[in-house]
Amino acid sequence: MTKNNNNSKNPLHGLWALTNRDLKKWYKNPIILLLGIIQPIIWMSLLGKAMNLGSMFTSFSPTLPSTIPQPIQEQIIQSMSDLSKQAMLSIFGTADYFSYMAVGMMSFVVMFTAMFSGMSMVFDRRLGFLNKVLSTPVARGSILMAKIFSAVIRALVQATIVLGIAYVIGPLSVSADFTPLNLLGVYAALFLISMGLSSIFILIAIRSTKQETQMAVVNLLNLPLMFASNAMFPTKLMPDWLQTITKINPVTYATDATRQLILYTVDMHQLAIDFLFLGAFAVIFSTLGIVLSWRYLSK
Repeated sequence: MTKNNNNSKNPLHGLWALTNRDLKKWYKNPIILLLGIIQPIIWMSLLGKAMNLGSMFTSFSPTLPSTIPQPIQEQIIQSMSDLSKQAMLSIFGTADYFSYMAVGMMSFVVMFTAMFSGMSMVFDRRLGFLNKVLSTPVARGSILMAKIFSAVIRALVQATIVLGIAYVIGPLSVSADFTPLNLLGVYAALFLISMGLSSIFILIAIRSTKQETQMAVVNLLNLPLMFASNAMFPTKLMPDWLQTITKINPVTYATDATRQLILYTVDMHQLAIDFLFLGAFAVIFSTLGIVLSWRYLSK
């Protein structure tokens, strides 16, 4: 009995119990996991392979006049092939567009998992579970943080699966400087963006009783967040007004950090900027979520 009382007074006990509850609904239903990774796989397979920009650049072979000697023709073709590869490196930072996009898909799957995290809050309210939890000694901040942590864990697991699939169907052109320790930095960046985005969408759902409202918000924000970032295309080639938007889009910073750690030679200055932005983004919105949960999370 004493043990139960101690557990009830421990805020971490309630946090873990609620987090575990949400995770059980996820890992005990593999269809949800499957559906979560099908979309990025389709994007990688169709856009990354069938519309591979690397092939478009590097497979260009001009028809030269027959009057040019064969050795010179071979030199010209080789020079143009080298220029095509240099163009890919200059634009995408890698000679393989599939690798560029596949790493962007990790941010993509984290973003979508975070977006739908608020739906759990809506269903809990509609089914009456939230009212029961609010009647217990569990802190309101723990209720919200449990939703955030379950979304973060799901996002990281799905991003890992996407990275593994990209490696299998690749090739995934990793940097020569890549080490397994780089993956810790990748997970740190994905953890921070997932935490920040989940906080935002759970905050939107904190008073909502209609799933249609949450879905409307998700449908409104998913494409701007994805395409107004560097997940699919380099920001330096975008119009100036769109580049301004990408500079405040957290998906841009998470994608840049993961690409540096996996594909590129790490620029420590830029990587520090990425993590400072992502850290501030996660701390600000998770703290805001806890504060507002004290005030607005009610029966």
